[in-house]
Amino acid sequence: MKPPSSLVHYFKLLVLLALARLTMHVPDEDVLSSLGLLRLDGHFSFHDVSAMARDFGNQCSFLPAAVLHPGSVSDIATTVRHVFSLGEGSPLTVAARGHGHSLMGQSQAAQGIVVRMESLRGPRLQVNDGGVSPPSVDAPGGELWINVLRETLKHGLAPKSWTDYLHLTVGGTLSNAGVSGQAFRHGPQVSNVNQLEIVTGRGDVVTCSPDDNADLFYAALGGLGQFGIITRARIALEPAPKMVRWIRVLYSDFESFTEDQEMLIMAENSFDYVEGFVIINRTGVLNNWRASFKPQDPVEASHFQSDGRVLYCLELTKNFNSDDTDTMEQEVTVLLSRLRFIQSTLFHTDVTYLEFLDRVHTSELKLRAQGLWEVPHPWLNLLIPRSSIRRFAKEVFGKILKDSNNGPILLYPVNRSKWDNRTSVVIPDEEIFYLVGFLSSAPSLSGYGSIAHSMNLNKQIVEFCEEAGIGMKQYLAPYTTQQQWKAHFGARWETFERRKHRYDPLAILAPGQRIFPKASLPLPL
Repeated sequence: MKPPSSLVHYFKLLVLLALARLTMHVPDEDVLSSLGLLRLDGHFSFHDVSAMARDFGNQCSFLPAAVLHPGSVSDIATTVRHVFSLGEGSPLTVAARGHGHSLMGQSQAAQGIVVRMESLRGPRLQVNDGGVSPPSVDAPGGELWINVLRETLKHGLAPKSWTDYLHLTVGGTLSNAGVSGQAFRHGPQVSNVNQLEIVTGRGDVVTCSPDDNADLFYAALGGLGQFGIITRARIALEPAPKMVRWIRVLYSDFESFTEDQEMLIMAENSFDYVEGFVIINRTGVLNNWRASFKPQDPVEASHFQSDGRVLYCLELTKNFNSDDTDTMEQEVTVLLSRLRFIQSTLFHTDVTYLEFLDRVHTSELKLRAQGLWEVPHPWLNLLIPRSSIRRFAKEVFGKILKDSNNGPILLYPVNRSKWDNRTSVVIPDEEIFYLVGFLSSAPSLSGYGSIAHSMNLNKQIVEFCEEAGIGMKQYLAPYTTQQQWKAHFGARWETFERRKHRYDPLAILAPGQRIFPKASLPLPL
């Protein structure tokens, strides 16, 4: 029997990867020994470096020549400055690795140096409660967002904008964008930073902000690590609520689902968090909710059948404190009365602010216990203009994915006006656009649920977008050629390239993004 074309394509990539590894330029022993002579507060590892050749995507693995465990920002600067001094003839590159949550080897450096940012021991989190200036927190680039939250909550404060998963580093998410259900109100995380400390590709340590070294500041935010390694960030804070009313409802009509979301993100008085999910071929959806949520009407909820239907889940929160519970209840009732969801599917629960923001970690622990966390994750994240979202949904959910169920599918709108267009992040041109995330897992080696199957579906989705003129942009894009990146940045490529030549002229930093190759780099799977 002839194997499916997607599987043939997958194994062709395996062969290409093997050939690339055979031809990879390995730094000579003199270069590596020179690293060991650098005066550092931390240290280098030259053996047992395999952990730095893995990431969350679990689709490619490139061994570094060395791993830097920095004891200070100076260690990072010294290392980059040394690599820069080797000149353009040296193939040595440097990649900053946070919590290793990249999808296609973006935080890896094949036969280069990986900087383990979580090793950075420097000034701990410093919270400025306010007073003369608005409240903020200074956080090391290698600090996890969950630790930032825990520390700021001690002061009754918290960052304004989040990612869905908090066990990521500050520098990692700020190098991309950092998006979650609060983005419609506060913008992504990159729109909520007051100051950065950066080690450039020349090894210079630069403090930058909107007022000082502004070009580097905006370049680094969403800059995919191309212009410098973020070693510290000053993040804007706001008063933190104690509690959250967490709500889920279902829709069967896509148009009502999206129109209600758009109404909520444009309203002056709305919920504090708005996200949506697409549910395909799931059974017992409401029964699964009962473990954490309670139905508004248990009898009606028990009669609801989800089998074999495409449904749309709207997830909402309203923040409150114990002394304003009644006010919260009234506001939620008014807001829900404006929505057109299936009334029998209204579920809610009250949790602490910390519990809600750290909700994905709870799922992570369950998946780890089942051996389903460290599997390939062929995720696809798209930004779709509002004008194209219905056409996109009809083709993707109605045809391409009609028989699939490989993982959660996110779909929710955000406002372009909340995204600072001076950063390096690339988004669609329309005021409202949708984040659509296909968060697939591939635990099987072949057939349905395999990486080849998921990659084939991703390929079909991307090809449809391109052929139909959807106007999408990829988020956490897995491009492998500069031509693809030029198309991604469009008119902004010239600025991006100019900044690269200014701050990292030898293309030392973040080689795993494959934007500005310094040497022959292998293709990811």
